[in-house]
Amino acid sequence: MIAEKIAEKLAALAPEVLDIVNESHMHSGPATDSHFKVVIVSAAFEGMRPVARHQNVYGLLSAELEGPVHALSVHAYTPSEFDPQTVPLSPNCRGGSKVG
Repeated sequence: MIAEKIAEKLAALAPEVLDIVNESHMHSGPATDSHFKVVIVSAAFEGMRPVARHQNVYGLLSAELEGPVHALSVHAYTPSEFDPQTVPLSPNCRGGSKVG
């Protein structure tokens, strides 16, 4: 399962919180393991700008991003920054061909 592979690879960051949500059902087309939201809280992000945190996560998941994962939403926090009530909700997909 893709979520398990994501969890295994992100374990390298010793996360205090790791929430992996398969959001494929929210997108147009058949529901597959292709769209994920990751909330990760790790002391490894201390002193890193948000872009560097995302690059770190993308680097660890490069094989998945080249293959089965079409979209990855990353919310990366340090322990002192994290408030579960402020994690953004994911929008519903409008689909690539839909106008609106």
